[in-house]
Amino acid sequence: MKIVHLCLASFFPDNYSYQENLLPKFHKELGYDVEVIASTQSFDEHGKVCYLSNVGTYRNEYDIKVTRLPYKTDNKIWKKLKRYQGCYEAIRRAKPDILFIHGGQFLDIDQVVRYAKENPKVVIYVDNHADFSNSATNWISKNVLHKIIWRMCENKIEPYTKKFYGVLPVRVEFLKEMYKLPENKCELLVMGADDEKVESAARQEVRKNIRMKYGIADDDFLVMTGGKIDKWKTQTLLLMNAVQNIDRKNLKLVVFGSVTQELEEKVKELADGQKVQYIGWVQAKDSYNYFAAADLVVFPGRHSVFWEQVTGQGIPMLVKDWPGTHHVDLGGNVAFLENDCVEEIQKKIEELLDNPDEYKKMKEVAMEKGMKVFSYRNIAKRALS
Repeated sequence: MKIVHLCLASFFPDNYSYQENLLPKFHKELGYDVEVIASTQSFDEHGKVCYLSNVGTYRNEYDIKVTRLPYKTDNKIWKKLKRYQGCYEAIRRAKPDILFIHGGQFLDIDQVVRYAKENPKVVIYVDNHADFSNSATNWISKNVLHKIIWRMCENKIEPYTKKFYGVLPVRVEFLKEMYKLPENKCELLVMGADDEKVESAARQEVRKNIRMKYGIADDDFLVMTGGKIDKWKTQTLLLMNAVQNIDRKNLKLVVFGSVTQELEEKVKELADGQKVQYIGWVQAKDSYNYFAAADLVVFPGRHSVFWEQVTGQGIPMLVKDWPGTHHVDLGGNVAFLENDCVEEIQKKIEELLDNPDEYKKMKEVAMEKGMKVFSYRNIAKRALS
């Protein structure tokens, strides 16, 4: 049976650990014939958006066939609205039994509808990565792009779709509220962690080697954070300030990720190279090893895919209390931050340092339940159930 993953609403970067990468990987592992049809939108080696010049077909790092479709023109409007050359033809050549569409926000969804009409036995799933924190953030985006254009696209494919999946609880609500899709077709399908990388990173030598590399002792309490540092996630600077304010010799912080130019100097100023270290960009595949070396992972800003990954790795977390993101709390493995302030972050970390039994409880829940919920191997199965 053949599954085709359509990644035409947004990016598809090779050698990353996004859902778009890992669901095909584990569907192949489950025995399906898998192909990806994707846009040319990707990320460069620093995690910044780029567009690949090479279109056509190749095999990716999991030996899965990938076909990159060129945009209809290089016009910015067509890139925004997602019109492609040869979309219908690529789907027809692939001959899918199952179509898994990663985001229904692209005008060429009418080409998918055309294929579905001609092949009524094809089973279609559509997921959604949009919510009110990362989309519909201004009047035009909300009232024109989402309420008119993308709603039209989602409703065109709805009669042929078995399930619409929101990858966060808040993104399930977005499907129902913004696109007016039937409630009985909308469900949660969480993002997760790569089972193989979780197992590999859990080896003791991984923790030891990462800590040795940055001069961190085995009995140091290592806090870590990772991801983009930009105008949407300036809270990382608050975390750096908070750790600097805590008078504990064994407390260390490691920060990795790309930094926008306007924040570079501030990050360098807060990183003293000892207590607080900024280590630059880390490849997605290596992030598992880095997080595995931490005692506590803190995400004080907007949600990222690292939240589910770290939960799967069994590491206690301190995260921003965003509506519709409490699915990472499995019964005590996570503490939430209510405000964007240095004082609250400092207080929460100090409470864990002063109460080792409380930290131990967080760790036990994280280790016991993390991969039961956030295993991508299991998520890949649930996606087709």
